[in-house]
Amino acid sequence: MLNQSITTIKQQCRAMSSEALPYHWLEGWLMSVLDKDKLFLMMHDDYVLTADEYDRFMQGVTRMRSGVPLAYLVGEQDFFGRTFKVNPSTLIPRPDTERLIEVVLDWLSVQAIDSPSILDLGTGSGCIAITLAKELPASNVLAVDMSADALAVAIQNGQRLAADNCRCVQSDWFDAVCGEFDVIVSNPPYIDKADEHLNALHHEPMTALVADDMGLSDIMTIISGSVEYLKLGGLIAIEHGYDQGQSVRELFAQQGFDDVQTIKDYGGNDRLTMGVWHG
Repeated sequence: MLNQSITTIKQQCRAMSSEALPYHWLEGWLMSVLDKDKLFLMMHDDYVLTADEYDRFMQGVTRMRSGVPLAYLVGEQDFFGRTFKVNPSTLIPRPDTERLIEVVLDWLSVQAIDSPSILDLGTGSGCIAITLAKELPASNVLAVDMSADALAVAIQNGQRLAADNCRCVQSDWFDAVCGEFDVIVSNPPYIDKADEHLNALHHEPMTALVADDMGLSDIMTIISGSVEYLKLGGLIAIEHGYDQGQSVRELFAQQGFDDVQTIKDYGGNDRLTMGVWHG
């Protein structure tokens, strides 16, 4: 093996980076292999990787080239200022989903609900439920998912982050849910089976991505079922695709929700729709 310093590795990363293999993935993987932060890479660019470190780095590059996301290689992803464990049983938390957190926190602040009860449907890694539980220490959060494997990850994240006010239950949407809630949130499957973007997501669980009826079937189930579990004046907020805003607003209206509005993500795309239940 030639002298593989950090400077040399960075040059290789710039040469091999692409839209499918972004430079920050390569740099992030290098930091993981070395167990060092970005400052170390900047201040010690003459550091020479050992043979084992270089081999591990290149093995990871090969896997990322095959489509494996960086988050699955390192086993974690940051979300709303916290680090969550992830694996192929769960979706990788994405920055746009943080808008869902912001919307709920803002709404609860305006309503002045001191100890809100919150239901997160299809929790996956638990990033939404646990984040709300940590941001709202007086809240009671119920996180459900039909996947036992995903729920195990959510439970682990809840324990790691000491989210004692977040409880996890296995449930197919509302099947094992009891009680009424101030807020229901969900980032459900909403991608149409024919969507070409699925080709870039084949390493993530399809059951958490794809839905029938042009991606709207699970959203319809959640909206229609939520009227039995929301308190009067309660909020439901659902993430959806950039081109589904109008369709989701119509579903809310059909069920009799008030104050229905669609919120854009950081890129200016329709990302979530919310409504209030007055019965």
